[in-house]
Amino acid sequence: MSAFSTSADPSFILQLLRYGLISVVLHIYTKNKTKPLLITFASLSIVGVLGRQWLSLVNKHVPEPYLDEVFHIPQTQVYCEGKWGQWDDKITTPPGLYVLTILANKSTGLSCSAYYLRLFNVEIISYLALAAIISRSKIGQPKTNELQYSPYAVWTGINVALFPALFFFSGLYYTDVISTFVVLLAYTNHLGRARRNAPSLVNDIYTIFLGLLALCMRQTNIFWAVVYMGGLEAVLGIKAIRPQEVSAPVFTTLSQQIKFYSWRYSLGDIHDPPLHQTSPVDLLLCVLSVGIAAICNFVTILQRVWPYLVVLGSFVGFVVWNGGVVLGDKSNHVATLHLAQMLYIWPLFAFFSAPLFIPQVLDWSFSIFQILTGSTSSVVPNEKTPMTKDSSKSKQSAALQTFNWLGSCHTIHSLVVLAGALGAATLIVRYNTIIHPFTLADNRHYMFYVFRYTILRAWWIRYALVPAYVACAWLCWTALRGSSFLPSDAVLLAVCLALAGKKQPAATSKDISQAKQILSTVSPPTSTVLILLLSATLSLVTAPLVEPRYFILPWVFWRLLVPARPALPTSAPESDSAGSPWLVSLLETVWFLLVNAVTMYIFITRPFYWKAPDGTLLDDGRVQRFMW
Repeated sequence: MSAFSTSADPSFILQLLRYGLISVVLHIYTKNKTKPLLITFASLSIVGVLGRQWLSLVNKHVPEPYLDEVFHIPQTQVYCEGKWGQWDDKITTPPGLYVLTILANKSTGLSCSAYYLRLFNVEIISYLALAAIISRSKIGQPKTNELQYSPYAVWTGINVALFPALFFFSGLYYTDVISTFVVLLAYTNHLGRARRNAPSLVNDIYTIFLGLLALCMRQTNIFWAVVYMGGLEAVLGIKAIRPQEVSAPVFTTLSQQIKFYSWRYSLGDIHDPPLHQTSPVDLLLCVLSVGIAAICNFVTILQRVWPYLVVLGSFVGFVVWNGGVVLGDKSNHVATLHLAQMLYIWPLFAFFSAPLFIPQVLDWSFSIFQILTGSTSSVVPNEKTPMTKDSSKSKQSAALQTFNWLGSCHTIHSLVVLAGALGAATLIVRYNTIIHPFTLADNRHYMFYVFRYTILRAWWIRYALVPAYVACAWLCWTALRGSSFLPSDAVLLAVCLALAGKKQPAATSKDISQAKQILSTVSPPTSTVLILLLSATLSLVTAPLVEPRYFILPWVFWRLLVPARPALPTSAPESDSAGSPWLVSLLETVWFLLVNAVTMYIFITRPFYWKAPDGTLLDDGRVQRFMW
């Protein structure tokens, strides 16, 4: 089949019709005008056409099953023939992909040939983009019931589908695309539940169904379908308690302050500020407050998260029945404590998401410029803050004053965190660098060359990379915070008043605060980011093998939480539509297309053979190809 013959394929016409039907259904669901309808259809079609072209190239040059397809395609074809009792013991994942593919192909009259099995992933990658668009729209509009697609949400959804480590496998019959899609379906459902104080029983059952379906795609989805979404649901259950607000009294002793806040935490009044307002102490207080609230409101939380516990119980039952997590080849997939995975994840994120960090570089450049030009001071005319001594401080005990002083030393806390991160990374490199035999034996994967030319090159390179790990982690963290730097107060006010068409001779502190709120971006709650970090850690540190595919879901959820960075303050910060963040998203799209084009070109045009030292062909003379 030619690389550009999708229009001649009847299944492509059917695919476009399905896109149209889905667009109409969502158009009715969103209760909006024609814009969501066109956006939905265009997004599905763009990703679908790109996927079709990639599949056509693969089918033309690699018509036979390649690598893991050698297991997946024959097993699906066996099921397609009705032989449901046959199973290849070398397959480690559940048969969810095979069953869904057969159901889809049988219902549309397609065969179970290698091409049409691969075609299933091409169609799913389109729906994955739509699921990501809906997810980002709900994240960016947490307080509205009417779903609206912002430009940033649409760009984000398309870019998630084009993520190179994911999109590459849309042209092959691998489990990654359908696994990610099902988990995103569960996530969109969770975001819908987040808007309701008491989800219905029907939705609880639907939540269980999606969780079990995710486990049928891949066992490691337990960390996302239960730990991540269940953890977020638990925090929502705490916040739904909504205790009556009270003013903090004047404390004179440390014990009074601890008792007061412990009491408030126990009532559900947790410390969970947006990430851009946090310091290291806030992270600790968030964990502490959520822990106290969870213990003191266990029954309330249980009523909210019980569907996730049902999924967890089912998974535990499967592990007991199966004698382990993986199916089939258990000897090469033994769970191992591999903490170095949490070092490798950040350079991978930084590489793929490099365009997202451009605003941060501009922020830092502007900050340095202000420092050099001496324009960092705040200008607030006609209002002075009296430098009067706080009379209540003289009544505080020395222990309380010391405790509060230590808690306010944010610069020192940041330096301690930095030193701790560097120290922990060094210890992990020294004692927990694990090189799986598959990494060294298989030169078809890019990770073989990454390891060969970095940590395996010389012993000192391992330690030289420690600052790079920490720097990349910091970049990813600050990307979630949004715009962490703002211009001087005078510049802020002038910009905001000019955009609003107002003229005001003097500025008050209230005006400055409002201006900062307009320019600030909506970053996720601190608890959400901490739960994401926990879930990513649990999903990665148990895997001894380092593969970019293992980082797909951590990247997807991180990317969905990255807020829009408005170029101009044109609307309230609750909406993703604030400003014009399309340029960075466009650069991200171009970057993904470039990476995809290069890796696809190498896969198609640079085949090679494994040869013994005497020149004899190995692996039965099969063609080998480079891939993720």
